[in-house]
Amino acid sequence: MILGSSGAGKSALATAMAQRTGLPIVYLDLLFWRPGWAAAPQEQARQDLSAAFSGVRWIAEGNFLGADEGRSDPRFARADTVVFLDLPRLLCVWRVLSRRVRDRSRRRADLPEGCSEGFDFPLLRWIWGYPATERPRVLRLLARLPAGTQVHHLRGDAEVQRFLETLS
Repeated sequence: MILGSSGAGKSALATAMAQRTGLPIVYLDLLFWRPGWAAAPQEQARQDLSAAFSGVRWIAEGNFLGADEGRSDPRFARADTVVFLDLPRLLCVWRVLSRRVRDRSRRRADLPEGCSEGFDFPLLRWIWGYPATERPRVLRLLARLPAGTQVHHLRGDAEVQRFLETLS
């Protein structure tokens, strides 16, 4: 399970992990959004989530903690490893802006059909507020994970690279 702010590098880390391990990636944006960034019907999203995590092994990328902070989410009950990308918000903003320019005419595999990469004030506000609002929720979730779950709290690109080097 990979968690973090927009621009933290969740998709890039998922791709690198998949290349090293051969595990399939579950992109949560594909489950929770429909074309034009319309929210998926909640019951359908829950069914899709359960189906996506019915496999033996997978790499999941995305947040979507919900109001219960992941308590009823099958991915956290089954995850043996959780990676929290806790990178500086200025870096995350920069990455989202540069990704917007880089990918302006390409479809990204981690986004649903009809959902283009954007950058607007609500996204900027969410990224900027992540350390105060979402980060504490993630830390509470990490503290409640089942015993034996490996947690990697990575705070910079060098730590991410060292983590990747440990994967076979």
